[in-house]
Amino acid sequence: MTKGDARGVFYDLFSAEQAAELAMRATLLRGLQAWLAASGITQTRAAATLGTTQARISDIKRGRIERFSLDLLVRLAGRAGLRPEVRLAA
Repeated sequence: MTKGDARGVFYDLFSAEQAAELAMRATLLRGLQAWLAASGITQTRAAATLGTTQARISDIKRGRIERFSLDLLVRLAGRAGLRPEVRLAA
């Protein structure tokens, strides 16, 4: 049995560039999922707060990462008050 990349499964399955983007998208999506769970508001109210549709909120709750671009997730996280940021490592 081989040990995968310590950075996560995305780095085992995709090119470094694709994996980095997927990892960022996953982090943002998990943050939005946590925000939804903690807020206790309905999907309709969450959609109004984030300026999107209830269907998109459902996609967030279901973890449908393929339905969201990195830039959209950054905007939604900002609207949720999550203050997304980027850090670079060498």
